[in-house]
Amino acid sequence: MPGVTHPSREPTAYAFTHPVRTRFAETDAMAVVHHGSYLLYLEEARVAWLRSLGNPYAEMRAGGIDIAVLQVEVSYLRAVRFDEVVDVALRPADLRRATFGIEYLLTVDGEPRATARSRHGCVDGQGRAARMPPALANLLGSGSG
Repeated sequence: MPGVTHPSREPTAYAFTHPVRTRFAETDAMAVVHHGSYLLYLEEARVAWLRSLGNPYAEMRAGGIDIAVLQVEVSYLRAVRFDEVVDVALRPADLRRATFGIEYLLTVDGEPRATARSRHGCVDGQGRAARMPPALANLLGSGSG
C-alpha cells in the first residue's frame, strides 16, 4: 500500500484498542477463526475508534459521507481460536487528501496473532469520490486516540 510501512507488533505503538470475543460461528471444524472473520474485527475496531473520538460513523453517513474500503492486507501470525478475546489495536497512517490508511495489531493476551493494513477513501451517497470531512481529516492527521 502506498506510503504505509509494516504495522508494528508493539501494542504501545497504537492509538486505540478494541476487544472482540471470537464467536463459534466464525470458526472452522477445528475451532480456529476463519481468515475472513478478521476483516469483521478490523471493521468493528474502526467503528468503535471513531465513536470513541466523538465522530461516530453513523453521523458521517447521515451527513452523506461513507468510508469505502479500497484495500486490505492481513498477515496471519498465529491462529485465533473460539472464545478468545482479540485486542484489535489500530492507528491512522498515510493521510492523503482523499484517502487514508489504518494499521492494526491483533493480539490475544498480549501475543501478536496478526497484523493488518487497510486503505480507505470517502465517497458520497452515489459511491463517487468525495472530499474528506474536515473533522475526520483532523482526527486522522493528529493520530488521535
